Amino acid sequence: MASFDVIYIGAGPGGYVSAIRAAQLGLKVAVVEGRETLGGTCLNVGCIPSKALLHATHLLHETHENFAKMGLIGASPKVDWAKMLGYKDDVVGQNTKGIEFLFKKNKVTWIKGWGSISAPGQVKVGDEVHETKNIVIATGSEASSLPGVTVDEKTVITSTGALTLPKIPKTMVVIGAGVIGLEMGSVYARLGTEVTVIEYLDAITPGMDADLAKTFQRILSKQGLKFILGAAVQGVTTGKKGATVAYKLRKTDAEASLEAEVVLVATGRKPYTSGLGLEALGVEMLPRGQIKTDAHFQTNIKGIYAIGDAIVGPMLAHKAEDDGMAVAEILAGKHGHVNYGLVPGVIYTTPEVANVGKTEEQLKEEGIAYKAGKFPFMGNARAKAVFQGDGFVKILADASTDRILGAHIIGPMAGDLIHEICVAMEFGASAQDVALTSHAHPTYSEAVREAALACGDGAIHA
Repeated sequence: MASFDVIYIGAGPGGYVSAIRAAQLGLKVAVVEGRETLGGTCLNVGCIPSKALLHATHLLHETHENFAKMGLIGASPKVDWAKMLGYKDDVVGQNTKGIEFLFKKNKVTWIKGWGSISAPGQVKVGDEVHETKNIVIATGSEASSLPGVTVDEKTVITSTGALTLPKIPKTMVVIGAGVIGLEMGSVYARLGTEVTVIEYLDAITPGMDADLAKTFQRILSKQGLKFILGAAVQGVTTGKKGATVAYKLRKTDAEASLEAEVVLVATGRKPYTSGLGLEALGVEMLPRGQIKTDAHFQTNIKGIYAIGDAIVGPMLAHKAEDDGMAVAEILAGKHGHVNYGLVPGVIYTTPEVANVGKTEEQLKEEGIAYKAGKFPFMGNARAKAVFQGDGFVKILADASTDRILGAHIIGPMAGDLIHEICVAMEFGASAQDVALTSHAHPTYSEAVREAALACGDGAIHA
């Protein structure tokens, strides 16, 4: 008889959430994790520590830019970098200890060490083999790099190194204008670093609504970030004073270079599956390194499942959590499901950026007739009161049925506001449904209602 009903390999957002849910559903559960702490990349060196630094540096920015406007007069605070990093580490520590408590509360066994699958139903950790009915691979992802770019986490860093730099650099080049690059770039720009972002494509935040991306770039440029778009990085060389980034402009083939104390490589992530023994087991893989699974998260090997960044889909912590909740339900004999069309995306800069559903570009490409309702935060009293009038809410609705097809927000608390639309879309709501729902005044959420009104007869305050 198997020792466990399910063993998870990896204690990130996918693995730990799924393990807790499976235990709540009556299964005997273990999680294999080699880190000293639970929570995976997101909690230890990703989502959570970066948000702590974003919060601290946003408050610093407010003291420089807006305090005097409100009659708050006095010397601006000095940055104690070591103490700021300590605050970040404390936030991480509180959260990882919280997961340990939840494991104990739900009787989830933590098997400490790095796991591999020796055979279906067997997980090897060190010299010990643990028997289980099912195995769930939740190993997440790791930072990817470029040819000619060697990461040393000192001069050429990933997001992990960006969270632990010994001092604030005077200059930084960020390779990649996606979520990670722009979040960490904005952190250091607020700390006084001269930040230049190099992006291969002709716009930032690839895949996002073009209207939103254009506004976002304008706002970030006002905050001091510089952008070189349509540029292919050829390589990075390091020396005593820092690094030199060589790049070529795609339209003209003109070659140039840029020097910086630190280079942040933010060119995306790739599934982390090495050392699991998947090849020997015959687990089917996809061309981009993901594990191939069916509609129930099972691989081609019975009893072996995979979730999160290790499989197809957006590499987001909350997507991994949704996968984890669903696979736990399936393993417990219930019906787990994830609506991947409604997984929101958020960038936690100031202003925040959030989206769900289709972009205008996608709707045009698919030949779907739509209407767009747009409302600027400059028309929102609450946003203006806190110096966050830049940005807008845009809702896209079907031209004939008024059913909401997507939403794109750049402005204060966008990452929270987007969920009103997520819920609305889950229930098949129309823009009019949102427009006719009372929204408290004065709140940022009124901008969402106004955008919904703009899909009909028109917004009130624009």
